[in-house]
Amino acid sequence: MARMTGRRALFAVPVLLAVTLGVFAVAAAAPFDPVRAYAGTAGLTASQANLDQIRHNLGVDQPLLGRWWHWLTGALTGDLGDSATLRAPVSQVIGERIGWSVLLCALAFVLAILVGTLLGVLAARRPGSMLDRAVTSAAYTLEAAPPFWLGLLAVWLFALKLGVLPAGGLTDTGSEIATAGQVARHVVLPALVLAVSQLPWFVLYVRQGVGDALEEDPVRGARARGLSERTVLFQHALRSGLLPVLTLVGSRVPELITGALLVESVFSWPGIAAATVDAATSVDFPLLAALTVLATIAVLIGNLLSDLLYGLADPRVGFDG
Repeated sequence: MARMTGRRALFAVPVLLAVTLGVFAVAAAAPFDPVRAYAGTAGLTASQANLDQIRHNLGVDQPLLGRWWHWLTGALTGDLGDSATLRAPVSQVIGERIGWSVLLCALAFVLAILVGTLLGVLAARRPGSMLDRAVTSAAYTLEAAPPFWLGLLAVWLFALKLGVLPAGGLTDTGSEIATAGQVARHVVLPALVLAVSQLPWFVLYVRQGVGDALEEDPVRGARARGLSERTVLFQHALRSGLLPVLTLVGSRVPELITGALLVESVFSWPGIAAATVDAATSVDFPLLAALTVLATIAVLIGNLLSDLLYGLADPRVGFDG
């Protein structure tokens, strides 16, 4: 495990370098002018000399490689630069928002795995039954539903129609301090919507894996020995059927991040979604690069976690990847 982790860490270095350079290259080729975005409406009447001075202060008058190298050397020392859009250090912007995004994603991912596993096992228990058809039909339907549409539907039903949950935000209207109770109530809807958007893949993978495991000789032998159906399902078939699901954990991280950005926007959740959108539309080089690096690191960690879990669950695989 240590050797695999070390190899993946070394491999991550050139990947992150290439990703950050790609961000600066794409931003440099974009038709948006970061100076105009920074100046706002004042840029419409500002003189060319003032615009050139702002361009110099922001560092966007330097060549592409120069801007990238300046940001990279600063990032290695802990200085991620300043966000021109939000008028604050990038580290402060991320620090204030990343915790809420992690909370939302962690709750949604755990819920999707638990519920998806349970529904997948129940559907695989009797293939072709009414329960199996209902679960798989719902999974395929949800697979095609965009997260923002699910979010709008949830707001309409639970917040506007039934009035049982808040429609968005982190705290109640008029409250200046985010208490644990308020956060718990406000995170329910976005976490449920994000979990539902990730649920179909876990349901379908578990159903297929457990269904195949039920046809294997060891599981048939367990049934022949007179073990209860619950024991056969959860202690024999599920153990074998979960192996493909472990690889799904890492592959779902990019979709989880994308879904979280959409869900945060719908529910006005104070995560990194707004910062990401602002950074992209305003060509905020330092903030855009830092957020992209965070997303890349999350994907790499997710893939590593999948391989480690798979190796622990199946010793025949080992940790040679």
